[in-house]
Amino acid sequence: MWEGRAHGARRDIIALADTGLGVADLHAAAIGVVEGQELHSPDEIITVKAGAEHTGAYELFEVDAPRGPAVPPHGTPWPKAYYVLHGRMAVLVDGEIHDLGPGASITVPTGAMHTFTVHTQSVKFLAFSPGAQMGRFFRDVDQAVPAGTPMTEPRRC
Repeated sequence: MWEGRAHGARRDIIALADTGLGVADLHAAAIGVVEGQELHSPDEIITVKAGAEHTGAYELFEVDAPRGPAVPPHGTPWPKAYYVLHGRMAVLVDGEIHDLGPGASITVPTGAMHTFTVHTQSVKFLAFSPGAQMGRFFRDVDQAVPAGTPMTEPRRC
């Protein structure tokens, strides 16, 4: 499956080369293709590492979130799993708090009420989900919420 992603990135880089951009601009654009599309929300930056359009079955995102609470508890019609790369976070799932640090993971079942709070300066984690629903949601938020929009209801896990 990773071969499909690499092939797609290679195709995107070749398309960039045909645009007539200078070497510096091509390098910056190619890094964006290889690193992944960056999406923004009021409480995190999400980098698409593997989109369903490339894998056909799942999505993988790198999430970078600052200290403090994320969105209020909510449920989603898709399951997801988190794997912490660095930092510490508390993940609330159906009323139960899970303290996660580097190397720890958790699965959030479909429909489970969940949220997280970052306890270190920042946290970086991978978010994995089957299908394409989570990516569509992140893209919708990125387009609908102006950059720098604060959350209105802070809360702690």
